Amino acid sequence: MDGGAFGAGKAGGAFDPQAFIRQPHTLLRLVSWVFSIVVFGSIVNEGYVNRLDEAQEHCIFNRNRNACNYGITVGVLAFLSCLLYLALDAYFPQISSVKDRKKAVLSDIGVSAFWAFLWFVGFCFLTNQWQASKEEDNPMNEGGDAARAAITFSFFSIFTWGSLTFLAFRRLRDITFQEEYNTLFPNSPSLLP
Repeated sequence: MDGGAFGAGKAGGAFDPQAFIRQPHTLLRLVSWVFSIVVFGSIVNEGYVNRLDEAQEHCIFNRNRNACNYGITVGVLAFLSCLLYLALDAYFPQISSVKDRKKAVLSDIGVSAFWAFLWFVGFCFLTNQWQASKEEDNPMNEGGDAARAAITFSFFSIFTWGSLTFLAFRRLRDITFQEEYNTLFPNSPSLLP
């Protein structure tokens, strides 16, 4: 894998799946994708329980429907966001304009930082509601493992999305360098291979 080829010199090349999968941001995005599946899947599958004397199911997180809704919503939207940015990462080498590449990376920075924040809020909210849950609301401890999995993978997602933000900043630095080089030396060949 070539190091740092973010300039227009690589635009128009053939898609290489092995090189695409080996990129750190692709791996982190795939891990974030799996984590989001675990979070919303755990809550959808086992996040609602009822007592023996009730017919209506309630959220396992302190019977607070907002906690379950937040976990599901953030998980599903993060899942879709990962798919969108995986597609952008696959298309990124085809973008020939340095300005368009910069816009794509800036959006990646903003979205990744936003999701890191949302996962932090989700982790705090789910943890707080799980601690406030009463044992009499769930005497058989149904769904406890699913609730702990949702909390745990919300915590891990903070770091994967934070790392994606960091990698996008590094990518922006390389693109900005290429843009400045092209401005200073407009007739020279691309500096980055």
